[in-house]
Amino acid sequence: MADRLEADVVIVGAGVAGSLIAWTLAEAGARVLVLESGPWVDRAEAVATYREAAAKVPEAPYPALDHAPRPTVIAIDEYYQQEGPDFFQSTYERRVGGTTWHWQGTAMRHLPNDFQINTLYGVGVDWPISYDDLEPWYVRSEQALGVAGDTDMGSPRSAPYVMPAVPPSYLDLHINEALQPLGMQVLTTPQAKNSQAFDGRPPCCGNNICVPICPIGAKYDGAVHATKAQDAGAQIEAEAVAHRIEVDNEGRVTRVLFMRPDGSEHEAVGRIYVVAAHAIETPKLLLMSRTDAMPNGIANSSDMVGRNLMDHVTQVSLCLSRDPIWPYRAPVETSGIEHVRDGEHRREWAAFRTPIGNDGWSFGGEIPIDLSVDLIQQEGLRGAALRERIKQTAERQVRLAALVEQLPNPDNRVTLSEDREDALGLPHPRINFQVDEYSLRGMEQARMLADQVFDAIGATFRQHQETFFGAGHIIGTYRMGNDPASSVVNAQGRSHDHPNLYLAGSGLFPTAATANPTLTLSALALWCAETIKGELGSA
Repeated sequence: MADRLEADVVIVGAGVAGSLIAWTLAEAGARVLVLESGPWVDRAEAVATYREAAAKVPEAPYPALDHAPRPTVIAIDEYYQQEGPDFFQSTYERRVGGTTWHWQGTAMRHLPNDFQINTLYGVGVDWPISYDDLEPWYVRSEQALGVAGDTDMGSPRSAPYVMPAVPPSYLDLHINEALQPLGMQVLTTPQAKNSQAFDGRPPCCGNNICVPICPIGAKYDGAVHATKAQDAGAQIEAEAVAHRIEVDNEGRVTRVLFMRPDGSEHEAVGRIYVVAAHAIETPKLLLMSRTDAMPNGIANSSDMVGRNLMDHVTQVSLCLSRDPIWPYRAPVETSGIEHVRDGEHRREWAAFRTPIGNDGWSFGGEIPIDLSVDLIQQEGLRGAALRERIKQTAERQVRLAALVEQLPNPDNRVTLSEDREDALGLPHPRINFQVDEYSLRGMEQARMLADQVFDAIGATFRQHQETFFGAGHIIGTYRMGNDPASSVVNAQGRSHDHPNLYLAGSGLFPTAATANPTLTLSALALWCAETIKGELGSA
């Protein structure tokens, strides 16, 4: 063993959940060690890499890593071993700050009813906590990330947002006016994106590349709190790939084994352990840690680790408006249509929210540079004629992307590949995934809503994409619950099987609901950190 690192708390993963926990505990005086499989990100270098990339996909600014591979939009099955029947479409990052490097910045709360959809609507499962239980932690999460907003979005609040809302775009205002006769409303979206200077970061200046990177740092990413944790004394070990958790005869975790990119073996030892490596890599690590005594792996006496994988399956609908509405002039999304996020319809079809894209057809359609190639090759356009056609098209592009909830299905799961390994000899994740009829009916309703919007703005062309897209919201796989037979952890993230092991991240969610998951997983992480603080203080 080349080296042994010791701390009070060992955390695997420096995404937003792991970094918030590390920061909270380091600020309280605990010795904290964070193992992160990927490197720190240099923002300027990442922006330059993105500008030079031929494919402007979410992963474009972040070079692939042999020792910590991850899925990409353009090669989704190179890392995932997809077993179907549907292909899982969402990706993530393995580096300090995690996937928040290329998230939208949307920071919404769940609705109160989202925590009890089985009781209210007879579908899915209930959470072991209520909205009221989590509300104080939502407040703390919004204060930590810096959330800008101006409406409660149906979720009662005990404190105001940190900042005024990021202003709606001209496109948002145009659609809102067109929808008024229909009794529909466009609401500004709460975002962890500065509408004014906050926490040493500048206000948003309207760059339209929030996905995949904010070039000025106005949008929050997990590296903010990884840096704060380090400044408070936490030890951040980048490019340290955790691959095994070991426990003693009493079920207590004793150490985490990790490798450097050169394959050298090391160990991390603490009193308390937290795995916050996202909803694919966390179950992968737990399953890799199996022994003869624990053939299902760590924290898996329930056989629920890896199960109930969910996403917000996304219905993309595109149109050309009658009048110019000028996309590409604001952050990627600033507003949405939210009125079917809850209701009695959830007994029959999935709820959804419909963000309005300010990025034209960049998601799910033909961006101007691709359009120019078609116009040159198919119509022979050149010069002024080509520029005018591109202008007339781009200035009228509208994209709606409805995020449709999924219900938990134990057959949708992450397991370990038996024949595909990375450069360190670790198995790739194997994915079994299928979109259920409940979500498909929700997608059908989303197309109908899109047609109402398109009719209202006088669309001259419309297209509903026939296949679903991934939202990048990887949910489930180690869910919380009160019953150890049907869940992996309790409401504070503590393993039912191992008293000194906690799990964090969106894998905790029993159901997907409709809100983008980052604010909720951040609130749960802060709650978990407070629980660990109490445990350290009582030891």
